[in-house]
Amino acid sequence: MARVLDEDEPIEHWTLIGDELDLLAGRTGPSKLGLALWLKFFTVEGRFPAGRAELPDEAVGHVASQVKVPASDLGLFDWEGRTAERHRKTVRTFLGFRECSVADAEKLTAWLAEEVCSRERRAERVREALLSKLRGERIEQPSRIRIGRMIGSALRQSEEALAAKVSSRLPDQVTARMWSLIAAADDDPGGLDGGPDGPQAAASGNEPAEVAGPEVWAAVKSDAGNVSLNTCKSERRKLDWIRAVGLPRGLFADIAPKIVAGWRVRAAVESPSHLRNDHSGEVRWTLMAAYLYCREREITDALIELLIATVHRINARAEAKTRDQFVSDIARKVTGKENILYSIVAASAEKPQGLVEEVGPQPQPRRDRLGRPQRGERSVCLRRVGRRQHRDENPDPALERCQLDAGPQPQPRRRCWQQSQRSERPVCL
Repeated sequence: MARVLDEDEPIEHWTLIGDELDLLAGRTGPSKLGLALWLKFFTVEGRFPAGRAELPDEAVGHVASQVKVPASDLGLFDWEGRTAERHRKTVRTFLGFRECSVADAEKLTAWLAEEVCSRERRAERVREALLSKLRGERIEQPSRIRIGRMIGSALRQSEEALAAKVSSRLPDQVTARMWSLIAAADDDPGGLDGGPDGPQAAASGNEPAEVAGPEVWAAVKSDAGNVSLNTCKSERRKLDWIRAVGLPRGLFADIAPKIVAGWRVRAAVESPSHLRNDHSGEVRWTLMAAYLYCREREITDALIELLIATVHRINARAEAKTRDQFVSDIARKVTGKENILYSIVAASAEKPQGLVEEVGPQPQPRRDRLGRPQRGERSVCLRRVGRRQHRDENPDPALERCQLDAGPQPQPRRRCWQQSQRSERPVCL
């Protein structure tokens, strides 16, 4: 179906000038209008239109006004007869194009396989490169079906050539290890997850040399779990298993990353039985090597992210614990806490460069309700011997000085009655 043209496109691409007008001399009616439209369409697209539906209405009206032929006469034009064939030949000769022969198709297919498909695997991008090459070689575009066959053949030839190149770089020991990964692997790895030999068990507690191939292949294909130390250990084991295969360095050095990524996706979605039975040896080793190569890089990146997340979680827990401890210390009931904090702030504002022991408040011993220093903070230890009090033989000078600076000690409250020395009967005051 024809697309809608912009306002400037009919004038820019569908205006007849110079030799084009001379080419139409001597022609009249539908033949003249059809030849003019084919000439401009071929100039823009590099091919002839398949029917009236591919010609934009704006372009038909613009060209019809130039050749002085009603646009409705296009319905009388012969699209498949001998007149149409002569028109095609006239347009090719006038523009310097030729039809695409079998030799041209083979040459273009080989060029696509070697130059384009070795870097790009998407069919639409390969088609764009082919159309550009056809215009550069002044060759008329083949039919859509023929172009699709050329692109498919080029992709297949390129894949076979690249697979042969990659597989030739793999030693026999490496291919034997890769074959052991899928030789007995199950197509449904989910059925092995719950068992003692499943991929989760393989990824959590076995060494590379102690794990069978099927379990290792399923474990390598599994994703990483939650952020934890066990997950880090599991990813580390996967990395060891992949490195134990022994892929040579520089295996994909001259292969485009897009090609390797495409192989990795194919190997990830294919079951082990398909890898064993549906591919030749070269393609099988190439797909598995590409998958292991990409998974090694992915697991390395995931392991780094897990380690960073684990460290952040440890720091967050430590920070929360420290903050809770600090808040609990601040919230602890202390006598005169507001005054102490105010004095600290005032001293810090007065002498910002001073020392805490010089400008801060002097520590005071903690006292009970009766005003007596509590045990462990009393500077002078008293012993009650009868009704006399004596000082300790070795008092702490620092604590004694602290108590002396604190001022006189408050006296305990008097009792409302006294005990007589001679009689146990209380005497009221």
